[in-house]
Amino acid sequence: MPTLTKAEIIDAIYEKSRRHRAEIKGHVDTLIELMKEGIKKDGALLVSGFGKFDAYAKNPRRGRNPQTNEAIILPGRKVVVFRISRKLRAELNPQ
Repeated sequence: MPTLTKAEIIDAIYEKSRRHRAEIKGHVDTLIELMKEGIKKDGALLVSGFGKFDAYAKNPRRGRNPQTNEAIILPGRKVVVFRISRKLRAELNPQ
């Protein structure tokens, strides 16, 4: 199954609403910005009935340079994980 792109989301909303594509693109861009701001500010974003995005810090870790086999320390970083809601999980996996 191919990835759903932002352009495809805009097209799908356009087909259902018949508003101008530019207006829909603006709304989608605003939504994405709000989501990013929420994750940056609070470290989490909950979308009821869909799931939760959680940002957390990973500790530095040991690694190696594959070209030289030299041991290196990879710096810590922040990552975002997504946990699907129970409701959506139930819809994906009917009993």
